[in-house]
Amino acid sequence: MSKKILIIEDEQTLVKALEQTLKDSGYETEVAIDGEEGWDKINSFQPDLILLDLILPKMDGFSLLKKMRENNLTVKMPVVVMTNLSDVGDRVKSMGAVQCLIKSDLSVKDIEGVIREKLR
Repeated sequence: MSKKILIIEDEQTLVKALEQTLKDSGYETEVAIDGEEGWDKINSFQPDLILLDLILPKMDGFSLLKKMRENNLTVKMPVVVMTNLSDVGDRVKSMGAVQCLIKSDLSVKDIEGVIREKLR
């Protein structure tokens, strides 16, 4: 059975590139473009890993991560934060993220490599 990845990101160009690359690599993907939709899809899709942007409409990534860590069903789901904020790595890791990636420093293939590593 293929691993399920939920992409919670509002930058459409990045979403399309990630979604295509991950599907080509055999992952099942879902996309949410804001934090509220992300929360709904976390619960309905039950992903194996979440890619989470921090700056999102409706509910930001910090609030969503906090909500996940307070819920028994989602407390252990691995979250890889993707952001262009350079000074939040320690903060999101202390909130339970498994990794914090700076989007501008990485290619879609680099992000896929991190996903593969985290799902081992």
